[in-house]
Amino acid sequence: MADDDFGGFAAPAFKPDEALQRARRELREMGLTERAGQFERAGAAIARLTVDGAALKASVVKRPSRNSPEWTHKTLSSSAMLRDWTAELKKKLAGWSDRDD
Repeated sequence: MADDDFGGFAAPAFKPDEALQRARRELREMGLTERAGQFERAGAAIARLTVDGAALKASVVKRPSRNSPEWTHKTLSSSAMLRDWTAELKKKLAGWSDRDD
């Protein structure tokens, strides 16, 4: 048994629609409010998620602002990438105080 392919197991296919629903739940659990396709805290835009073909397009503000926030964008094409993105967002939210909104 020289072949160590572990029985040919492959990661499950990424389903962006299901991932979007899961992410929306997680963002609400972080205390964000969904409004018009974006997630906000205290009226300031924080994040956006949209299905983009076989992936999710995820955007997060560099710093909360009610005027015109600067966004950083990322394409998420696996559940692991989505988990990392939400973990990073959770850290940012913890670091931003209410004064930053």
